[in-house]
Amino acid sequence: MTGQSRAILFILLGMLCISVNDMGIKLLSGDYPLHQMVFVRSGIGLAICLALLRAEGGVALLRTDRPLLHGLRAGLIVTANMLFFAALSVMPLGVATALFFVAPLFITLLAIPVLGEPVGRHRIGAIVVGFVGVGVMMAPGVDWGAIGRASLLLPVLAAACYAGMQVLTRKLGARSAASAMAIYIQSAFLLVSLGFFVVAGDGRFADGVEHPAAVFLLRAWVWPAAGDWWLFGLLGVMSGAIGYCLSMAYKHGTASVVASYEYVALPLAIFWGWAIFGEVPRPVVWLGIALIAGAGLYVFARERAQDRALASARPIRRG
Repeated sequence: MTGQSRAILFILLGMLCISVNDMGIKLLSGDYPLHQMVFVRSGIGLAICLALLRAEGGVALLRTDRPLLHGLRAGLIVTANMLFFAALSVMPLGVATALFFVAPLFITLLAIPVLGEPVGRHRIGAIVVGFVGVGVMMAPGVDWGAIGRASLLLPVLAAACYAGMQVLTRKLGARSAASAMAIYIQSAFLLVSLGFFVVAGDGRFADGVEHPAAVFLLRAWVWPAAGDWWLFGLLGVMSGAIGYCLSMAYKHGTASVVASYEYVALPLAIFWGWAIFGEVPRPVVWLGIALIAGAGLYVFARERAQDRALASARPIRRG
């Protein structure tokens, strides 16, 4: 198997793990607070990452001369994940995933002023088309029922935070072992979730709150039901597997090629939404998804054609 084929296999496995993770989060979102789920999955994920760190060279790999950069990067990815997971509690899985996939468009756009990277009219046109797709899904005439339009912004804001993290990384040139980077992020998840527990773990801030996403963030910790433990364990395994699969994919393959395969996460999310939750996107939603996905894939195709590794060719790392 060639390096590129191995990379494609790993990115497909990584996208499958991401879709299973998101499905598990949505399944548990009606009974448990988000920070409790994050704490459990990150604890298990951290244990997996520590094992991988040992295999890659040991604790010496954790040393860094840029701790503030790693802290800021971790903070942005934690914020992106928390916003996206909150979105899962109030909207269809496929819709949240599609809206998050404006991240490559945000990254390409930010690359112009922050990185000074040239972006031609073709990619600018693709960015416009992608955001038109977002507008189509958020248009006043689209009936989302109990889902408020402000809630639709959650995955878009998550994508913006993710894009900021990726552009910042490229701007400052941070380099570390994949397992070390994963440990920094998992540790940040643990610290944030513990902070939520200390401040709001008893659920006192959830009293009188009506918005489902806010309730998901603020409800009290509860001891998991016996039938839910396997789901918590699955989230932890997926958390560790996502980081490993994506790191291996981008290690063995060309970024602009591998990144295009991340869009397999969209049909997977739509499948889980239909199979588990009975969610069937309406025609206008399909149109928005097509515009967003088409725009992102076109950006990657232009970068690949020009043999350039621009900032948008970065992994969708929602581990």
